[in-house]
Amino acid sequence: MTSPKEVIRVGAVNVSIFENTIVKNGKTLVIPKVVFQVRYKDKETGEWKSTTSLSVNDIPKAINALQKAYQMLTEKSQVSDKAAQQESEPVF
Repeated sequence: MTSPKEVIRVGAVNVSIFENTIVKNGKTLVIPKVVFQVRYKDKETGEWKSTTSLSVNDIPKAINALQKAYQMLTEKSQVSDKAAQQESEPVF
């Protein structure tokens, strides 16, 4: 598995942002994907484990982390769109 480009942590909730590269109609596109997990320590074994199930207390943490991921992705998209627009503008 590839490494995430960003990891956002809020309490035990981790949100990771990955970039998948695909080729469509001869163009290379980068598609962002977001994955979340909750880390916890198993009381019986003492091992660290992860789950995608949320307890009541994890829900606001997950919302916060996912909002941060969304903000990062939309800001990055706006910067990319602006750069592409400037490249396509004629130079006089």
